[in-house]
Amino acid sequence: MLSSGRGEGAARIPLAPRAPGCSQLPRTAAPAEGANASSRFCFAVVLVLLTLTPGVDSSWWYIGALGARVICDNIPGLVNKQRQLCQRYPDIMQSVGEGAKEWIRECQHQFRHHRWNCSTLDRDHTVFGRVMLRSSREAAFVYAISSAGVVYAITRACSQGELKACSCDPLKRGRSKDERGEFDWGGCSDNIHYGIKFAKAFVDAKEKKVKDARALMNLHNNRCGRTAVKRFLKLECKCHGVSGSCTLRTCWLAMSDFRKTGDYLRKKYNGAIQVTMNQDGTGFTVANKNFRKPTKTDLVYFENSPDYCVMDKSAGSLGTAGRVCNKLSRGTDGCEVMCCGRGYDTTRVTRITKCECKFHWCCAVRCKECEDTVDVHTCKAPKRAEWLDQT
Repeated sequence: MLSSGRGEGAARIPLAPRAPGCSQLPRTAAPAEGANASSRFCFAVVLVLLTLTPGVDSSWWYIGALGARVICDNIPGLVNKQRQLCQRYPDIMQSVGEGAKEWIRECQHQFRHHRWNCSTLDRDHTVFGRVMLRSSREAAFVYAISSAGVVYAITRACSQGELKACSCDPLKRGRSKDERGEFDWGGCSDNIHYGIKFAKAFVDAKEKKVKDARALMNLHNNRCGRTAVKRFLKLECKCHGVSGSCTLRTCWLAMSDFRKTGDYLRKKYNGAIQVTMNQDGTGFTVANKNFRKPTKTDLVYFENSPDYCVMDKSAGSLGTAGRVCNKLSRGTDGCEVMCCGRGYDTTRVTRITKCECKFHWCCAVRCKECEDTVDVHTCKAPKRAEWLDQT
């Protein structure tokens, strides 16, 4: 039997149906004396598993909050292998920290118009709080985008010569060809292989130490994130020849902007597949038989998400009270959806913006300051009784 392994109050991970026995404990009256010994044994096993379930874990994600002060012994939540890598490669940890800031910004960009907007908690070692305890679509996305962020940051640092352990891709040498013909490898190709290798070793270390269903889900989504960065490698070339003709080309592989990875993973979030564990605990089975099986590039999750409408400490939901909404939109940023039907308040504010900008030779741009009055709509707070039900 596999537990979620992600903290007190976390819902259990659903398993695929099993044969009668350990998974089917009685729910009503106590059994007759001397009967159901196997059920009592299984119940004892469940108690042991629940006792061993940790609280809300600290995460390596917190490295982003430490900035240049990355000291391996002071980073909460690292397992031994992660701490060893941190101590051995302090320069790479600096890149991981910068990458953490970047992927969190990207997460917040992707969900800026949604009830859950990838909110982080100040001075909290878990970064996202209890919301990550639930094995939801949101958790699947965060694990994928964080893994992708590490790959991107390390690969970029390799190419920029900031790391001792790596540089440009050493395999991109000699001649090759594409649909346009032959070219010479030159310049500095991004060393995506090293980025993926280190990200896998560092990010996956914690999940490989814990043998539970949630760890398997995290490992799957981590891999989705790593491969997403590689998907957007592009061939960039410089032409050589008379009058700039491309009779000769020098080319190199470069990563695309991280926004492309974020957009791609956001689409994967929309199409994420709900799964259960298979019988032997080594893979997934679709929760709904009408849906297709997940591939290696699909995000997977176990549990449905909360609605994130009101503050719910147990679920880690901050609610949408006070969130800005768009009165005219029918989408997720619209006041009806964002405010969960509670209505919204309207405030008229005056904004000062730069306008009528003109270029003056040489070399300045001068602008006027213009006042603009706009209506800002913010979601109403829930009624007190409704709020108390969730806290």
